[in-house]
Order: sequence, then structure tokens, then C-alpha cells
Amino acid sequence: MECRAAAHALSQISVLMELHDEDKFSIKAMATAARVVAALGDKPLVDALKRELAAPDVLSAAALGVLQDLAETNSSGLLERLQEETPEGLMEMLRVPGLGPARIRSIHDNLDIDTLQDLEAAAREGRLESLPKFGAKTAEKVLKGIADLRAAGAYVLWQHGRAEAERIADALRSQTDVLQLEVAGSIRRRMEIVRDVDLVAAVRGSPSVVAASLAQMRGVREVLGGGGRTLSLRLDDGVRVDLSCVRPEHFALALWRATGSSQHVKQVTERATARGYVLTGDELRDSDGAVVAIPTEQHLYQLLDLAYVPPELREGTGELEVAASHALPTLVEERDLRGALHCHSQYSDGGATIEQMAQAAMARGLRYLGVSDHSQSNTYAGGLSRDRIIEQHEEIDTLNARFAAEGVDFRVLKGIEADILPCGRVDYDAAFLDRFDFVIGSVHTRYGMNAEQMTNRVLKALDDPHLTILGHPTGRLLLTREPYAIDLDAVIEKAGAVGVAIELNADPHRLDIDWRACRIAAEKGTMVSIGPDAHSPMGLENITLGVAQARKGWLRAQHVLNTRTADEVLTFARARRAQADTASSVARPHLRAI
Repeated sequence: MECRAAAHALSQISVLMELHDEDKFSIKAMATAARVVAALGDKPLVDALKRELAAPDVLSAAALGVLQDLAETNSSGLLERLQEETPEGLMEMLRVPGLGPARIRSIHDNLDIDTLQDLEAAAREGRLESLPKFGAKTAEKVLKGIADLRAAGAYVLWQHGRAEAERIADALRSQTDVLQLEVAGSIRRRMEIVRDVDLVAAVRGSPSVVAASLAQMRGVREVLGGGGRTLSLRLDDGVRVDLSCVRPEHFALALWRATGSSQHVKQVTERATARGYVLTGDELRDSDGAVVAIPTEQHLYQLLDLAYVPPELREGTGELEVAASHALPTLVEERDLRGALHCHSQYSDGGATIEQMAQAAMARGLRYLGVSDHSQSNTYAGGLSRDRIIEQHEEIDTLNARFAAEGVDFRVLKGIEADILPCGRVDYDAAFLDRFDFVIGSVHTRYGMNAEQMTNRVLKALDDPHLTILGHPTGRLLLTREPYAIDLDAVIEKAGAVGVAIELNADPHRLDIDWRACRIAAEKGTMVSIGPDAHSPMGLENITLGVAQARKGWLRAQHVLNTRTADEVLTFARARRAQADTASSVARPHLRAI
């Protein structure tokens, strides 16, 4: 590792320490160390530790400890802990110009805000200026910072982009001349992160005239480009909107084109040409030049002898060839899910009781809840001791007994999110792991391993017959942390071979595995578990986004573990243990009678 990269890690640590209100001297020591190490540029860190940084009193002991960790393992346990302890939304807020860690901490502690969207709402509604040492000017600066971030073309999480798009769409739908309006582009295709808002409107009268009038709407800061019926607008809050206004008879084709992707549009256009049609703008003409009516997107695909391609599949990655053979999968739907298997409670770092989580799951129509609090090695997230596990299991038994007595068709399953330790061992010993109905194994430390080391670590964990689900397999946090190095294909293949499900962690900051890997899992016959990673009842809403990503990854209901009943999930989890017990019994030598 070079000194420049190590300095960046030290700087991140100092910022996150301030965000967590840690000791001021420690924060300053890390920031100072970052500047000292940055001055060494591209020099190898190992060499610098032997020379420039070896002199007494150059750096604090804590900073030296971080640097030694980075030099030896290419990662920092302190940085990993701070990243995991920090709500991902606060990491996003750190990207807002002029909004430092101390102010973000105050906002979070006083207003319970941890997303950019909620921060913007608080600034607009006057709640932000009511905080100590804030005021109206600070709220204005925050709004400007968010607008500048958007104006710079920064990506946002899909759920935030969708909420912004729907807000704008609702405002435009209220306009007299707008007959119909839909969100298109990457938001409609369910991409994990998005940048612009694409909208298509069917309008009354001349599309160009209506587009010009919409450009004068309140809230529009400037017209960036386009002309006629298509405009690119910048709103006061920095959001860029690409708006197409069309006649009602052109709406379906315009929506299809604006949805994209460009590769999918290109392939469909080429197919239309091969069949004697000309697809230009928002019109389709036949070989005689006559306009062909396209009332719906489905009609376009049918006309070209294609199965209808759902928006989330339109990425130009082979979907057209499959649609031509009318063999597109029947994609999983949220109603197919019967339970949620990755949920936390107040026993570790969750914000609700087990019963509150169960009631919220029931309200969503689910039939079981898998409680999977953190294991003992995960101390920063309140990992559970053996005694606390036993106490939790007794509570679950009591709750299930009450549900049964009341005739409630719902079960709470005893799970754990066990750390996969650097050596590849799953936290707790085998005898204790036998107590759980299912085990999620996740990497929470030492992200800096190289690809071979991390892959071997996870492959070894897959050998443990207690492991049911491999949790968030790449460790990524969208927009804040890159995936760690790992041979994901090899991991997915082995998981399928040994009967472990791969998680699609549906936390909007993770979406891990992503939709691309979901498709690989389906091809290899590896089960996928859509886990909400819910830390509160509201966190169960992540299921909707998880299903959207699963659909984008071509998953059918039979590919998803938690479309099965609770008994079927338990059978899946116990199958490996039974096989391991049988193998162990066969391998064990028999004693001769004496």
C-alpha cells in the first residue's frame, strides 16, 4: 500500500471519529497523521514505517497502530468498525458540501435523521434551523449543498431517486395539459443508483407548446438543453429532469424509448428494421410508410414476435434473444415471499422487540420471521453472548407458544448472523450452532484481504454444515464503500454445490449480491435469500426493493429461499447438517468387541 492511500484511510477515520463524538485529541491525532503520511505521496507504506514514520513522537500510538494494520493486512479494523457502526445515510450526508461531521451528528441525534431525503425535508420545513447553533442561514446552506451535489451529477440510491421522481411527477400530473405521465429511465429499470429523472408525458395540444409552458413552471431554475417537445431542466433543488412531451397516441413508444437501456432500444430497433418496419422518434412505420398504432409497450413487443420484456430486464444482456423464443422467466413477485430471514432485534443492534418485529411482518402478510442478531465476535454491533442467546431462544419459544394458543399462523425462527472470522471459521462452536434453526454467515472485518485470501476465507466457511445463508457476500455499501476483492463466481458455484443460499441483502445501501450476480446464481442453481436486514419494523420495507433487484436478476420464485414455507426453510437448513452427521458416522471407525 502507498502512503497516499494510507493517508486517505486515516482521514476517513478522523472524520468518522468526529461523527461519533469520540475523544477530540484522538480525532486531531488521526487528522495530523493523515497530513504527515499524505506528504510522503506514493512512497510504499512499509518503507515509510521503517524510516520517516519510525522516529518517536511523529505520530500517535493509535495512528501508528492503524498504519501497521494497513501495512500488514491492507485494511484497518478501526476503519471497518467505524464504517459498520455508522448509518449509511450519514455517510451520504458527508458528501454534502459544507456539512461537516459535527453538524451531521447534531442533526442525527436531535432529529433522528439519517438520509439526504429526510435532511432536505427538515431544512425545508424549518426543523433544521431550530437546532442549537444552526439557524435559517445554515438551513439554506444545507439546501444549497444538496442542490450542488445533485447539480454535479452525483448518483443517489434508487429509492431516493424514485421518491424524488414521484414528487416531481405528481407536480407535473396536476398541470391542466398533462393527460398521462410516467417515470422512465434508470429509475423505471430499477438500477441500484441513479442520477437523472426521466419523465414522459402525454399532453393535450401541441407537445412543443406544452413543453415550453412546463419549462416556466415554478421550481425550474434553468433549461439545460433540448428544444421542441423534449427538454432538460434543472430544478431549484439541483435535480436534473429530462422531460418528453408527446401526443397521446405516441405515449407508449415514447415511454419505451425513454426507459431504455440504449442497448436494448438499439436491439429492438434493429429487429424492427429486419422485419420491414422503420422505428424513428416516437413512431413506427411499416414498409409502405404507414404509421402503425402502438397503444401499449406490450403491443410493440408482440408486433415484433417477442415476449413482453419487463422494464427491469431491459439492459441488452441477452433478454431479446430469450424473448424471441418466448422463454422469459416468470419473475418472482413480493406476494411470493412467505417470510423474512435477516432481521435484528433489541438483543443486538435492532430498534424493536422480537414481538414488534413479528407483528410488523404479519402486517405485511408474511408467515415467519427469522431473528438473526449479531454473534459474539461482533462486539461493536452488540454481538450476543451464549447466555443472551439462550435468553433470546426462551423468549422466542414463549412467543411461538402464545401464537399457537391464539391460533395465529406465524412463527419466529431462531437464527444468528454469525461472523465469518478471518480464518474462515463461523463464529461459535459446532455444538452451540446446533441450537439455531438457521445460520447466516457474514464477513464484517478484514475487508482488505486480497481476492485469493478472501475467497478462501469464504469458501472455508461454506464447508461448515451449519451455514444456511451467506450474508451480503461482497461487503459493498453503495456510494460509500467498494466491494472487497473476492471470486464471487467461485463462491456462488460452491454455495450451490453444498446447499447454501446466497443472500440478496435488500438494505438499499447494500443490495448485495447485485442483480448481475443473481442471474449467475440462477444459472448455477444456487438458492438466493432476499433478506431485508431489518433493524426496525420499517426496515421490512426493504423487501420491496429486494424483490425488484431479484426480478432484475431474472429470479423466479423457485430460486428464492424465503418463498418456501417455514418448515421447508428448516428442512433446507437441516439437510446439510444431516449429511455431515451421516458422513461423520460413516467415517468414524467402529470399535471391536473385546
